[in-house]
Amino acid sequence: MLSGQELLLMGIIVAGMAIILSGRLRVDIVGMLILIALGMTGLVQPGDLFSGFSAPAIITIIALFIITHALEETGVVQWIADRLRTVGGGREGRLAVLVMATGAGLALFMNIIAAGALLLPAVISVARDSNVRASKLLIPLSYGTLIGATATYFATANIVLSTLLMEQGQPGLNVLSFVPTGIPIILCGLLYMGLLGGRLLPDRESVSGVVTPRSVSRSLYETYQLEERMWEVRVLPGARVVNHKLRDSHIGEALGVTVLAIWRDHEAILTPDPDELLLANDYLLVLGREDRVMPLNAWGLQVGRENGVNGLRDYSVDLTEVVIPPRSNAIGKTLQDLRFRNKYGLTSVALWREGRSYRTDVGKFPLRVGDALLMVGPAKKIQQLAQERDFLVLQSSHAARPRRPEKGWLALAILLAAVFASILEIVPTAEAMFIGAVAMILTGCLTIDEAYRSVDWRVVFLIACMLPVSLAMGSTGLSERMGGLIVEMTAPLGGLALIAGLFLLAMAFTQFLTGQVTSLIIGPIAVSAALQFGVDPRAVAVATATACATAFLLPTAHTVNVLMMGPGGYKPADFVRIGIGMTLIVFVVLMVGMALIWGIR
Repeated sequence: MLSGQELLLMGIIVAGMAIILSGRLRVDIVGMLILIALGMTGLVQPGDLFSGFSAPAIITIIALFIITHALEETGVVQWIADRLRTVGGGREGRLAVLVMATGAGLALFMNIIAAGALLLPAVISVARDSNVRASKLLIPLSYGTLIGATATYFATANIVLSTLLMEQGQPGLNVLSFVPTGIPIILCGLLYMGLLGGRLLPDRESVSGVVTPRSVSRSLYETYQLEERMWEVRVLPGARVVNHKLRDSHIGEALGVTVLAIWRDHEAILTPDPDELLLANDYLLVLGREDRVMPLNAWGLQVGRENGVNGLRDYSVDLTEVVIPPRSNAIGKTLQDLRFRNKYGLTSVALWREGRSYRTDVGKFPLRVGDALLMVGPAKKIQQLAQERDFLVLQSSHAARPRRPEKGWLALAILLAAVFASILEIVPTAEAMFIGAVAMILTGCLTIDEAYRSVDWRVVFLIACMLPVSLAMGSTGLSERMGGLIVEMTAPLGGLALIAGLFLLAMAFTQFLTGQVTSLIIGPIAVSAALQFGVDPRAVAVATATACATAFLLPTAHTVNVLMMGPGGYKPADFVRIGIGMTLIVFVVLMVGMALIWGIR
C-alpha cells in the first residue's frame, strides 16, 4: 500500500508527464512547476530544493555546450564536414554508413543535437554533389549521433545516471564506462545500416528537392549557360501583363526567359501552368540572361529589389533551404510576426513539416523545431541569414563559416586535454570540462558573451529542476518500492532479465518523454532495483542510459530526429520502419555486453 507521500509524489510526476505529452508547455517550464510542487508539498526540504543547480552534472552540461560552440567557431567541425564532403562520392549505401559513422564520432565529444545540426548542411551538400536524395542520408546522420551517445560519458542522460549513482552512495560512471558496450553498438549499427537499413530508407524529395532550380526546370544547368541567373520580377499595377494568362503575356515567347515560380501574398505557385493568371503585385521567379530579363522593366514590371548598398540594385536571386534549429528564438512565431521579408529581404516559398509540403499562407504558420523553409532572395541576403543563430541555412555556398579558423588546432587540443584529464582521473569530469570551457574563453576560441549564448539554458533548467525528483523518490521510498516491483517480476529470471526489463521500460518512456526526462524518472527506480537485486548498479545505470539514447522509433523521441524531418522529407512511419531494426540491434548487443563484459547472469 502506497503511503500518502508516495501517492502525492507519484501524482506530481504523472501530472508533469501528462503535461509534457500534451505539448501545452515546454518541458523546462514543466520542470520548474514540478520543482515548485516539490517545495510547496514538503517532499523536498528547502535546503535541497535547489541543489540541482549546483550538481556536478549541471556544470558538466554547461561546459559541454561551451566547448561544443568553441569547436564550431574555430572550424574544427567545419573541417570534419569538409572532409565528409570530399570523400562523399560513391555508392549510396556506402555514403549512408560514412555519414552515420561521422555523426557517431562527433557525438562522442559533443552534444547530440549540436553534432546533428552542424553536420546537416554538409550532408545536404554531399547528397546534392553525389546525386543522392537527402532522405537516404539524414536518418543515418540522426541515428549515428544517437548511437554515438551510447559510447560516451558526455551525453545528458549518461551524466544524469552517474549523478544518481553518487546520490545513492555508489561510485559514479566515467568516460570509459560506456565504451565496452557502446563501441560494439556503434559498429553493429553501422553494419545494420549498410546491409539492411539503407534499403528501408525512403527515396523521397524534400521541400528544396521539389523546387530547386535543377528540378523546377529539367536539366537546368545543362540547358542554360553558366552566366544565366535567376531574377525576381514584381508585376506592378498597370503592367501590360496584368490580368493576362502566363501564355498570353508572351514573356517567354518574346524574351526567351522562363518563369519558374509565382508567389502571391503567402501562396507559392511552383512550375505555374500556362493558363495561370498574372495579377498585380505578383512576384515572378524568372530564369534568363540579363539582356533578356531587363526589357521587362519597359513592360511595367520591376526587376530586382533595393539592397541598400550605394543605391545599387541586387537583381539576381537564389534559392536555399532554411531549417529552424533548437534554441531558435523564431520557435512559436510566424514569419509575419518576425517581419521576415522586411528584416532579411527574403521570401519563403514553401514549408515542409512532418512529411507534408505547404505552399499557401507559409507566413502564417507558427514555426517549430525542424521546419524546413524554402527561401528565395539575393545571395547576399541569404549569406547574412546564415550568420543568424535562429536559422540554419543548408546550402553550402551560403552556410556560415567559422569565425576563428586559425584557432582550430588550439580548440581541439583543449578538448583532448580535458577528455584525457577526465579519463586518467587527474581531476573529476565536471572540473575537467569546466577548465576546458574556461580555457576556450581565455585563449580566444570564443568570447565570454558567445559562451553564455551557446548554453541551452532550457536543458540546464530542466535537469536542475528535475534532479530533486530523485531525492524525493528516495526520501519517500517510492523509488525503492517501484524498484522492488520490478525485482519481483524479474527475480526468477536473473539479473540479465532485470536489466532487459529496465531497458525496455526506459526505451518506451524515451519515445514519448525524450531521454533527458526519462533518465530523471526511470533512473532512480533502476538504481534502486539494482541495489535490491544485488546487481552491479553501474551496469544497470549504463543500460538505462543506453535506453535513453535509443530514440529511434518516433521523430519526436529526440530533437535531432525532428531536425532531420524537413530536409529529409520524412514521414513518422519512416522512423518506425527503420528504427525497429536499430532498436533490436542496440538491445541485443547491450545484453551480450552486459553478460560478457559486466558479468551479469
